[in-house]
Amino acid sequence: MPLKLPLALIAFSLFGQISFSQNKPAKPLRVGVVGLVHTHVHWILGRENRGDIEIVGIAEPNRELAQRYAEQHGYSMDIVYPTIDEMLEKTKLEAVTAFNTIYGHLEVVEKCAPKGIHVMVEKPLAVSLDHARKMEALARKHGIHLLTNYETTWYGSNHEAKHLFETEAETFGPIRKIVVHDGHPGPIEIGCNEEFLEWLTDPVLNGGGALTDFGCYGANLTTWLMNGQKPTSVTAVTQQIKPHLYPKVDDEATIILTYPDAQAILQASWNWNYNRKDMEVYGKTGYVHALNRSDLRIMRSEQEGAVSQKAEAPQTPFDDPFAYLEAVVRGKIKVAPADLSALENNLTVMEILEAAKVSAREGRRVELK
Repeated sequence: MPLKLPLALIAFSLFGQISFSQNKPAKPLRVGVVGLVHTHVHWILGRENRGDIEIVGIAEPNRELAQRYAEQHGYSMDIVYPTIDEMLEKTKLEAVTAFNTIYGHLEVVEKCAPKGIHVMVEKPLAVSLDHARKMEALARKHGIHLLTNYETTWYGSNHEAKHLFETEAETFGPIRKIVVHDGHPGPIEIGCNEEFLEWLTDPVLNGGGALTDFGCYGANLTTWLMNGQKPTSVTAVTQQIKPHLYPKVDDEATIILTYPDAQAILQASWNWNYNRKDMEVYGKTGYVHALNRSDLRIMRSEQEGAVSQKAEAPQTPFDDPFAYLEAVVRGKIKVAPADLSALENNLTVMEILEAAKVSAREGRRVELK
């Protein structure tokens, strides 16, 4: 029989060290939102009040967009400022969440880090490896947390997959192959708004198309599953299957990562005929397929066959990026380098994406130092 541990213990092993306090809860973390042009911002604007964070400022120059979202989510336009500088001057912030363009992530850290304000950016960490290293240097110099948020970080299925390979190592054997599928039919096809499309389909502001938008998920998960190990090489192929819709960026990308004893295949696409974020992890004997947020398909041996299983939803603060942010800033959680949100993990993600761009452009395998 497989060993079943309480989810709290799984969380301890997968997310890093956590300390629990019986003291009266602290005041909500004072959070600023930079940018409303990334529609993932609805995640924080529409979030139920859990008493852990309070949005005290929004920096967004597009007043019409801010008003539209204010009417949708009920925040006061009094907390909306035209620039990051004005928001920082007029509010007392502990942390900032970035929902601007990926190119703009560097500016957020440049302005917040010297003030000791922690930053969580929406995936990926940066528009380029050069930007990422500048952000890292600022975070290290000023001692702030610099976290990256992915939707798949909060999937119970992904954490159960890693847990199974760790606790049943003799059954599954070491990881030999990882296959990650991410994407959707395309940002235009699924109805992304104009403000989002304007930068998402721009190679400067987004750093690429599907390769950047969805390749980062697989790079992040693979780096985590491999316990922070970097691949030895990266090979990528990109295409423009719909140049009439996306003339400036790729809409199809496949990235192959090689490790000394394993391989990962990351399939990032704006051409899937459905929305998907799923992962397959193969060992020497068995496999675990994380089909979505909660469903798993598990085979421990070919003789036994595969079985379906539901993964439990992670417990707070591991179920939500902003609860996690509050716990990290308040010192309740110690972030390990290989963790999904960690700076170290996401610097490796940026190395992978940068190498993938070079590989696709030059038609060769890129060796990582």
